[in-house]
Amino acid sequence: MAVVEVKNLTKRYGRHTAVENLSFSVEQGQIYGFLGPNGAGKSTTMNMMTGYLAPSDGEVLISGHDMMREPEEAKQCIGYLPEVPPVYPDMTVSEYLRFAAELKRIPKADRKEQILKVMELTKVTGVSERLIRNLSKGYRQRVGLAQAILGGPDVIILDEPMVGLDPRQIIEMRDLIRDLGKKHTVILSSHILSEVSAVCDHIMIISGGKLVASDSPEGLQGLIQSSLVLEATVKASLKDLRAVLDTIEAVTGVEEKPCHMPDCVTVLIRTKDNADIREELSMKLYENRLPIMGMNLLEHSLEDIFLELTEREAEASEKKNDSESDAGCIDRDAREGLETHPEEKTKENSRETDEISETDRKEASDTTENSGEKKEENEHDRDL
Repeated sequence: MAVVEVKNLTKRYGRHTAVENLSFSVEQGQIYGFLGPNGAGKSTTMNMMTGYLAPSDGEVLISGHDMMREPEEAKQCIGYLPEVPPVYPDMTVSEYLRFAAELKRIPKADRKEQILKVMELTKVTGVSERLIRNLSKGYRQRVGLAQAILGGPDVIILDEPMVGLDPRQIIEMRDLIRDLGKKHTVILSSHILSEVSAVCDHIMIISGGKLVASDSPEGLQGLIQSSLVLEATVKASLKDLRAVLDTIEAVTGVEEKPCHMPDCVTVLIRTKDNADIREELSMKLYENRLPIMGMNLLEHSLEDIFLELTEREAEASEKKNDSESDAGCIDRDAREGLETHPEEKTKENSRETDEISETDRKEASDTTENSGEKKEENEHDRDL
């Protein structure tokens, strides 16, 4: 069952589109990772999902409640930890959590029990009477997380929850998120690949405000890896090794790599239908007395997947922008084609003026001659 549904979500700031036509759903009881480079639109999307920002288009449904039409009902189902924890430095931890419990309208009879429970879960019980301003970055994150899970919301949304934490604190935060995933649906955003791959059941990759991939970590590898790649180092010449590989039907390609071992050759062997040829290759090399010095099955890491998918989207965006620029240039050229160049226009105006002046002079001359002729005619008439 989908507890979060995002449909055609779009956010524009003037001419800039931060999020464009984003659609996805989040199933109950899983940990989802929202992965993307800085500026990809992750925080903007989360702010719209939590009702902090109004979308330009689209809708967000939380447990069946529309965030725009039923904001109170939808927000009651969400616990939100922004990138900067919304804590009050002049309060103690316990004071702040009591304040958060009142804002969330938790019944008075249940407040104390729930506050103690979230403090124990986030391991801030030992600092409950300390001012938040005196806490470390890691403890402030924990306090912010405690307020997010206070009241037992169905969905917990965490925006960059591990930013600024030291390695020990990151490990503790990962364990805490895994524990939360047992009872809640968790959505966390990050631009750090190791964080997402360590805790998430499902990964959504966003780039340029668009969703470019959504699958499990294992499923994402299938998006860009259609065949297995075997790296082998053999004590032989490239010609002899190719002769052996040509006898293996599953081999689709062989690429030589630099090899620093004497009298050896290293190749990348590609196979079709994800065929694993290690056993067959070992037997054939043994039959041909070609010793194997090393063999390794290569797989794409999450880093490779992330870089390839985001680079594809970046290239597509650049092509789109270039085509729009070309179209704009054509339009401008067309408009300019309708107008004469200023210098040429000035010359044409000058020629027209000269032609008009010449015409005027001719007309004036003709008028003068006509006047003279008429004058002579009148004098001749008088003489008669």
